[in-house]
Amino acid sequence: MDQQERVLIAACQLPGKDEERFQSSLEELGSLTETAHGVVEKIITQKRQRRHQALYMGEGKIQEIQQYIEEMEIDLVIFNDELTPGQMNNLADYLDVRIIDRTQLILDIFAQRAHTKEGKLQVELAQLQYMLPRLSGQGKNLSRLGGGIGTRGPGETKLESDRRHIQRRIDDIKRQIQQVANQRQQYRKRRKENKAFQIAIVGYTNAGKSTLFNRITNSQSFEENQLFATLDPLTRQINLPSGTQVLLSDTVGFIQDLPTTLIAAFQSTLEEVTEADFIVHMVDASHPDHIQHEQTVHKHLKELKADHLPTLTVYNKKDLLDEQFMPVSLPAITISAHDPIDIKRLFAKIEEVLKEEWEPFQTYVNPSEGAYLHRITRHSIVTDRDFLEEEELYMIRGYIHPEHPIYQQIRQEK
Repeated sequence: MDQQERVLIAACQLPGKDEERFQSSLEELGSLTETAHGVVEKIITQKRQRRHQALYMGEGKIQEIQQYIEEMEIDLVIFNDELTPGQMNNLADYLDVRIIDRTQLILDIFAQRAHTKEGKLQVELAQLQYMLPRLSGQGKNLSRLGGGIGTRGPGETKLESDRRHIQRRIDDIKRQIQQVANQRQQYRKRRKENKAFQIAIVGYTNAGKSTLFNRITNSQSFEENQLFATLDPLTRQINLPSGTQVLLSDTVGFIQDLPTTLIAAFQSTLEEVTEADFIVHMVDASHPDHIQHEQTVHKHLKELKADHLPTLTVYNKKDLLDEQFMPVSLPAITISAHDPIDIKRLFAKIEEVLKEEWEPFQTYVNPSEGAYLHRITRHSIVTDRDFLEEEELYMIRGYIHPEHPIYQQIRQEK
């Protein structure tokens, strides 16, 4: 565990941002800071018509921040919005501590959390692209402390070396990412050819996606009560109660105001969503802003052109709910991801929703066609399976995806 740094958060409230949303973005920044092993000692806010062009906040406020830095022995100031290169330089001159903005903080957490080769490359690319126009002020910023929040990832030497070196590194990373992306494309193509049905778990960060994924798959995806605990796409094969085989993918958590550079950087994780056939949308039902969180995820899904996919909304953490909970989206189920009975209920609900989406079928199979029988069981939801002794045939009833080759085969048999 890193030693915790003492942090001051600074934020401008502009006329367009209502009080509730502003407070929620501050709370989120506080959670992000804790995830990066910082302790928020003080929050300074200022209402302004527009951000100060040179200093983000007014000069008086910056002096006030400097006083708190000295009085409270602050190690780091985190600004709630993305700072321009000019603001970063001017603030570095004014304040005697390291300063970072919201984007750098998120990038820093991404750097801690990325485990796969592609994840690490994506983080480094996003960090270098962010740093390139801000190089001149970073010397001061980085030399103040040898490490800490906002400095993980590419490291000082890379950032302080010349732009050409960084640009070459950016080009090199892009090439490597393309290679990895091509490999993943091949892998996904094989999955599609095998007609594997894919379910993606999505949700606001910290909604309990990895907990659910672990309970379902008994795999060891990184599970912690921290923001962005998952950064690399994890996919496992699981069986639904009827025997249907599906692929389940865990994805990175969404947050509001996620900088566009970061959405691009994590396209790899989010591509699992665009390739999915079905979405399980996890919501932390106990969070006071859960409706806002739901809306943020819907917005991101729309941007990814995945908002047309059949979706089951899973309201998690029911053990933390006091009164009767009313779901905002339907179809829905309220569960605790830690309760094995709730996991079974969730499986049953997924099948129930799929039955409404899929086509009903009835077919007869000869006992000698074992492989065909197995394929039907694996790729459909079988509701009835009877052996007709007189005809010496199995009669199978169930539901199947209308685009699956087996469904076309069944229709031709009629």
